Amino acid sequence: MPDKNEIVSGSDFRMSYQTFYKRIGQLANSLKTKGIIENMRVGVMDWDTHRYLECFFAIPMMGATLQTINVRLSAAQVLYTINHGGPDVIIVHEDFMPLVEEIKSNFNRDITLIPIGNGEGYEDWISESSSTYDFSDFDENKTATLFYTTGTTGNPKGVSYSHRQLVLHTLGLVAGFSTYSGDVGLHRDDVYMPLTPLFHVHGWGFPYAATMLGVHQVYPGRYTPETILQLISNEGVTFSHCVPTIMSMILDGPNCSQTDLSKWKVIIGGAALPSSLQECAKSEGISLHAAYGMSETCPFLSVADLHSDDPKVQAQSGFAGPLVDLRVVSPDMEDVPHDGESTGEVVVRAPWLTKGYLKNAEASDALWAGGYLHTGDVGFLRQDGSLQITDRLKDVIKTGGEWISSLSLENIASSSCNHIEAVAAIGRPDEKWGERPVLVVQVSPESDQKEVQKNIIDEFQSCLEKGEISKWAIPNDIIFVEKIPKTSVGKINKKVVREDFLKNLDLKS
Repeated sequence: MPDKNEIVSGSDFRMSYQTFYKRIGQLANSLKTKGIIENMRVGVMDWDTHRYLECFFAIPMMGATLQTINVRLSAAQVLYTINHGGPDVIIVHEDFMPLVEEIKSNFNRDITLIPIGNGEGYEDWISESSSTYDFSDFDENKTATLFYTTGTTGNPKGVSYSHRQLVLHTLGLVAGFSTYSGDVGLHRDDVYMPLTPLFHVHGWGFPYAATMLGVHQVYPGRYTPETILQLISNEGVTFSHCVPTIMSMILDGPNCSQTDLSKWKVIIGGAALPSSLQECAKSEGISLHAAYGMSETCPFLSVADLHSDDPKVQAQSGFAGPLVDLRVVSPDMEDVPHDGESTGEVVVRAPWLTKGYLKNAEASDALWAGGYLHTGDVGFLRQDGSLQITDRLKDVIKTGGEWISSLSLENIASSSCNHIEAVAAIGRPDEKWGERPVLVVQVSPESDQKEVQKNIIDEFQSCLEKGEISKWAIPNDIIFVEKIPKTSVGKINKKVVREDFLKNLDLKS
């Protein structure tokens, strides 16, 4: 492993991989003094720091389970995930202590809290422990991690992964992203910075892959455009991953145009890659490519052709990764034609997919009905085998017996002008057609809504004339809102959008 590669956290902490290994031993010994032994659970509430990375390794290596707690959920949801997951200990950054103080009286079990202040408490705590820890062997199928999905309906669902699954997923990521020639993918000489919260599907698994490769790693702490751009400049970051909203936040940062981003490769996931975001990123020299996966798949399933310079190819959900058996099927589990048009539900198998939801047999059975994991996503396969996600099953707009992709409507609207910050296409009930499409649009404060509306209408008309959409796909209404609600991981929350904005429409048009 090259000596020059370090693990950096914020602007004032850096360590070698040798020091990292010693600190893993210190953390394990420190947890042992708190009573943590094999088969117990340790929760973590922290920003994306070196501390979290140390927890990624030390806790599972002890034979315990790491529970990554989503600090962006509501207080009630955080309480639910804690009570349902049952951690024995929770490591808590000072920024999240008010949340813990609010809910701890409703914990359904005794939980030891380890406050770490702004990080100095953590350093004091582990510094008292030896760096030598005798990590014992155990069954590779032992549970290593637990976290909770952030669905838009019902309570969050517990998703867990074994040591075997994490190792196989890490190998799959490396094989899927690191075998490309040239300046694409993830390589040992890259500088890696995650921009997906580490509580969300292990930061998409890349911290494990980056550590295995021994690359230079940079952890930004709390996400702010200023911090991220400064770290990119100071550390020479070349590889990251995030959802579209984080990329938009960075591009809107005050120092973005003054930062050289020409060597930055970014994988976009969690939501569709809008063409307007691609164009904006390209103007800054950023190489954006889409990837596809979900919480229940650890998450890697597919990635776009990383060698392609074609924006349409870069935005594709891409080709299935190594060991991923990916199908697009009809409701009776029959494969639809691979013609680039016929849509169905995406179902998958791979050795790292979750086996089910914690304490939820009914949902687990539905997830794996027919022997394949049901993603709930609608898409199609092209003749070359590449996948394109077109919608969520629950978000498809059904009008007059025809299915309309909400993602395609959102992409058309977002490409109509530069003032659109977010857009959600939803179906409104209609007595004649069943549903009709509606656009909910968030624009920049300085924009003229009438001008934006005209641009959107003109863009849809242009697409109609080119034969790219049908006339019944043109939205009936365009609603402008101050803020489109999003989930804790930055996805547009369509359920809340429907509840908040459709109720003000006349549903009998």
